[in-house]
Amino acid sequence: MTKQHYNLAFVFPGQGSQSLGMMSDLAASHAEVKHTFERASDALGKDLWAIVTDGPLDVLNETHNTQPAMLAAGVATWELWCKYSTVRPGWMAGHSLGEYTALVCSGALSFEDGIKLVAIRGQLMQEAVPVGVGAMAAILGLEDHQVVNLCAEVAENEVVSAVNFNAPGQVVIAGNAAAVHRAMNAAKAAGAKRALLLPISVPSHCALMQAAAEKLAGYLQSVTIDMPQATLIHNVDVASHNAPEVIRNALKEQLYKPVRWVDTIRFMRDQGVSHFVECGPGKVLAGLNKRIAKETEHFSIYDSVSLTNVLEQLND
Repeated sequence: MTKQHYNLAFVFPGQGSQSLGMMSDLAASHAEVKHTFERASDALGKDLWAIVTDGPLDVLNETHNTQPAMLAAGVATWELWCKYSTVRPGWMAGHSLGEYTALVCSGALSFEDGIKLVAIRGQLMQEAVPVGVGAMAAILGLEDHQVVNLCAEVAENEVVSAVNFNAPGQVVIAGNAAAVHRAMNAAKAAGAKRALLLPISVPSHCALMQAAAEKLAGYLQSVTIDMPQATLIHNVDVASHNAPEVIRNALKEQLYKPVRWVDTIRFMRDQGVSHFVECGPGKVLAGLNKRIAKETEHFSIYDSVSLTNVLEQLND
């Protein structure tokens, strides 16, 4: 008998948390992990597990491979949690791509549809902006409004904007490569601690993705979306939705509008969430979340040791 805990949120990472060999530790002890990847491979018609385990890394980092790999990894981790624990979160959210993982894990979207959707999403994103045309960079040590303003000041009829509000003092910008470099220089001049170009060829969540979003909307119409079984907070408006059409629109807009991660975590905290669990490869979100909501507890499940630890901490 499962029990939903309304002070507990599960959150799912997006691109940037992938690595070669991710999930191999869990897969060594749990056959379900490889089974989940086999289902993903069948849906895509290619061996996703081989890409994750053998690479090469640049193939895993191709966004049309990264996105389904991360979704499969997050779902596999969630399924292990559900096997060993009767505790279910009252809340879910995912960072960018992770929102699709949250939709699958909340029962709103089938696994096969989710895998196919994110593979298409990655393909459409890369087609919209050829490699080298766009860029993304992390700006550390400035206020959000400073980053927003300096992007506007240096745009020069190109696109550059703040697209990921990840944590206090950490904002990611995206747009045309030349404009991103101008914004990085402006950020350093304004006193930023660091301005780092990210190894991502697709400028996500900015206006350059609008054409891809329009195409994605067509694919979203072809999948069934049910009401999530947890309260799922969307990136684009920091709100929960139950109507399929509203969810589809949130996913469309998410592609060219900012990820409001700070607002998302603070909103759930303000609704009484006291424990956040990052479910999937890496510990990126847990690190961000600790800075956003210092007074709450933060965990990550990414290997056998961390799974055991969180089960001990949170099981009834």
